[in-house]
Amino acid sequence: MSSSDIFLGETIGTAVLILLGGGVCAAVTLKSSKARGAGWLAITFGWGFAVMTAVYMTASLSGAHLNPAVTVGIAVKDGEWGDVPVYIAGQMLGAMIGAALVWVAYYGQFLAHLTDPETVGEKPAEGPGPVLGIFSTGPEIRNTWQNLATEIIGTVVLVLAVLTQGLNDSGKGLGVLGALITAFVVVSIGLSLGGPTGYAINPARDLGPRLVHALLPLPNKGGSDWSYAWIPVAGPLIGGALAAGIYNIAFA
Repeated sequence: MSSSDIFLGETIGTAVLILLGGGVCAAVTLKSSKARGAGWLAITFGWGFAVMTAVYMTASLSGAHLNPAVTVGIAVKDGEWGDVPVYIAGQMLGAMIGAALVWVAYYGQFLAHLTDPETVGEKPAEGPGPVLGIFSTGPEIRNTWQNLATEIIGTVVLVLAVLTQGLNDSGKGLGVLGALITAFVVVSIGLSLGGPTGYAINPARDLGPRLVHALLPLPNKGGSDWSYAWIPVAGPLIGGALAAGIYNIAFA
């Protein structure tokens, strides 16, 4: 794969991932949305289908990492780091584009939600804003070591599942079936491990949209919770590296 293919594939794929994943969060959260209140099952399956769509769409271009934790995990496994900056640059740009597209698609709903007197009073201006959860993750209980551990554990499951794809078929790749399996893994992580932190399990998925939240001209949007922002970056990167170490010890 050329650097241009990698960058383009990761940008497009991550943009689609965040557009559909952030989109389901917006659909469930925002007032005047037909899906408002659909709940956690809608969010977990929405993100799973977002992964499936994005991976299937861009695997031929870049391998569809779409996640710096996956990129780091593969680099640790193979010992090849040359393309890592290109992958992560595309992922970050794509995540920001996807988040901006969610804002465009739900523009009227954002305005209706953030100008409603009840919503304006939900959270203090300096704290996490009332729509921040559409863009990025946050803990239900703020406990640094637990929040970090949760993100590490969830990412180990994700990246180890990615690295072991095909091992049950004599070392052959799974082709398009791999996108579906990865999607179900993401749904499983969301259902089982998403409760404490919202399961970022992807630094670009969290940091890119958080930057967009900080930059967008949203009224009464509140803060972007930068004091927490390092956890969904560091946790998944640590988890990706640990998953590669487990793979090299147990499966290589």
